[in-house]
Amino acid sequence: MPAPRASAAARTDPEPTPTPTQSSDLLASPDMLQVADRLRPLILRLGRHLRREAQLLGVSALDASFLVTINQRPGTGVSELADLEQMSRPAMSAHVKRLVKAGLVKVQDTVPGADKRRIGLAISPTGLQMIQEVSQRRNDWLAANLGRLSPRQVRDIEAAIEPLTQILLLNAN
Repeated sequence: MPAPRASAAARTDPEPTPTPTQSSDLLASPDMLQVADRLRPLILRLGRHLRREAQLLGVSALDASFLVTINQRPGTGVSELADLEQMSRPAMSAHVKRLVKAGLVKVQDTVPGADKRRIGLAISPTGLQMIQEVSQRRNDWLAANLGRLSPRQVRDIEAAIEPLTQILLLNAN
């Protein structure tokens, strides 16, 4: 009889990051497919709940994402923002115009002698307040729901943060 596998929490050695050959082997693994099949709908549903928290404040989750990016990168232009958010430039331009009109984003003056077609974007005080409120609502929702779990379940979720972050970092193109 094979020895029982140690739980993820009981392991002390971090598992090595798979090489591309190992990754393709893992894709064929029924275990990986089962985990992916269970994880995907949960992530989608969590995302839906968090988007709803932004919508309750009158801002879409997409707009909240744009505001956070602009806040993290003041002076970002529309084209760069479109690239960062993986969106077409015309679509981003329309979003930015709406955010400026709503008073959430302001246009920065260009540097003298710079391309006059390029504008820099900055978050307005109203926009900053909006992303802080969205973040607070989302954190409150998550904390309230984490508080309904057992301490062990919360530790398990906390332990999953690092590997989930690694998935995002590996695919940050």
